[in-house]
Amino acid sequence: MLPLTTRTKSLLAAALLAALAGCGTADHGAEPRGGAKKENAAPPAVPKKVVPDGLPGMPPVLDPDDVYAADRPNQLSPVVKDFPSRVYVPNTNSNTVSVIDPATYQVVETIPVGVQPQHVVPSWDMKTLWVNNNRGHTLTPIDPATGVAGKPVEVHDPYNLYFTPNGKYAIVMASLDRELVFRDPHTMDRKKTVPVSCYGVNHADFSADGRYFIVSCEFSGELLKVDTEKMEVIGQQKLPFEGAMPQDVKISPDGKTFYIADMMAHGMWVLDGEKFTTPELLPTGKGCHGLYISRDSKEMYVPNRGEGSISVFDFARNKLTKKWWLPDGGSPDMGGVSADGKVLWLSGRYDSEVYAIDTATGRQLARIPVGGGPHGLAVYPQPGRYSLGHTGIFR
Repeated sequence: MLPLTTRTKSLLAAALLAALAGCGTADHGAEPRGGAKKENAAPPAVPKKVVPDGLPGMPPVLDPDDVYAADRPNQLSPVVKDFPSRVYVPNTNSNTVSVIDPATYQVVETIPVGVQPQHVVPSWDMKTLWVNNNRGHTLTPIDPATGVAGKPVEVHDPYNLYFTPNGKYAIVMASLDRELVFRDPHTMDRKKTVPVSCYGVNHADFSADGRYFIVSCEFSGELLKVDTEKMEVIGQQKLPFEGAMPQDVKISPDGKTFYIADMMAHGMWVLDGEKFTTPELLPTGKGCHGLYISRDSKEMYVPNRGEGSISVFDFARNKLTKKWWLPDGGSPDMGGVSADGKVLWLSGRYDSEVYAIDTATGRQLARIPVGGGPHGLAVYPQPGRYSLGHTGIFR
């Protein structure tokens, strides 16, 4: 064998290193040139959204980040998709319901009902509209497919009406009787009466999981927390404002916060429903009264009845961003949003009229004469899978 020269040793060492490097590139654990990611690398873990366990029998929550996920524009249930589009306006002082065609902004029919109709309420299964004849002590059913009123059902002191999220019970807000009355949602037979110590129970909304609901007591300035399944009051508090008169109640899209309109505190109370601690007041305007969610769940429309304005609350920014004023004033009260989300309909409680407002600009589209004392009007049909009551709370 010939002796190895220094140059030969160097060449052999280089060849050995190259061979080792070649073996390295065959290792599937190595990163390709240029820093490119491996094709078979596991993607980063994405936290899974937790859907809360709902009230037994309640339709499953669609989106834990948005309780109104089923209420998108024109997302009508097969149950209601063929119903004619109408606005049903209960005239408290005229004992009638004015029916408006939203396409023409004209009253097309006037339906006689019982004494002092307060709200028009879609049933849980969305097949019936119930007119709450408060002092007539009846509920008048209206078939939204035909617009025909049926035989009134005897129900004492039906100021307002809600339905449990599982559809098992109707809940009558018996304001002057100081009762929450759980009834059969179809026959309205009484199932359980829950006496309350506050005065003027009138509006409510349910937690995201449906297991409890928050009730406003208008005449004593209090709030109740009620266990839905047990049908028992589990919390009660006095609002920290002298002369408070809480009205409409609405939960935030993420289910974490309840808002309660107060017509004497001139703003919304912001409440942690789970903790049920003392809420904070967010001023909106004189006579803050109703609360209505936009079809994209981004905003809430807040009519201020005492000054003829509508405040707009932005959920993501957690602040009021706009205020729309009605030309020539008015008394915007209760109402709802059109199926396409483009029009906010509100009753003019003290002006015998109804307002149609463009939700993109705040511009008044129409001002429609109706009967005396128009109150809790219902825009129908609306998107959603089921109704929780009032003028249309859909999930």
